[in-house]
Amino acid sequence: MRRTGSWLVFIAVAMAPLAADPVRAVQPDEILSDPKLEARARVLSRELRCMVCQNQSIDDSDAPLARDLRLLVRERLVAGDSDDKVIAFLTARYGEFVLLKPRFNWSTALLWLAPGALVIGGIFGIAMTMRRRRTAPVASAPLTEDEKRRLQELVGR
Repeated sequence: MRRTGSWLVFIAVAMAPLAADPVRAVQPDEILSDPKLEARARVLSRELRCMVCQNQSIDDSDAPLARDLRLLVRERLVAGDSDDKVIAFLTARYGEFVLLKPRFNWSTALLWLAPGALVIGGIFGIAMTMRRRRTAPVASAPLTEDEKRRLQELVGR
């Protein structure tokens, strides 16, 4: 019984490095024969968003559209396009949304600036609220003799 437990621990430790690296969805029939082109395709595939999964790169996604995009990237690389040309082709075809990390330009400025603006606005709002609480209320005018007499009647003295 003790030996079985040792083997299980050994297998778990041996398999741990495999769990750290996510499984890629690239199929063997997609892989290019030129290792340099394949490496470029993998780098580009990690920068492109799967339109179906939306939070995964096409390199990680099993969706049929992601496969089509991976094949398209490889096709463009084999045709001799540079990495920038491949990205330009895909953004012209699918828009900036295809990029996992959109570029900063006028159409994406709100996307990039909104989080900072919200944080600054929140800090400003908290500061204003604290400032209002810190200021003492304005002292009211003293009561007149009639008001003092009426108060005493209401209190019952």
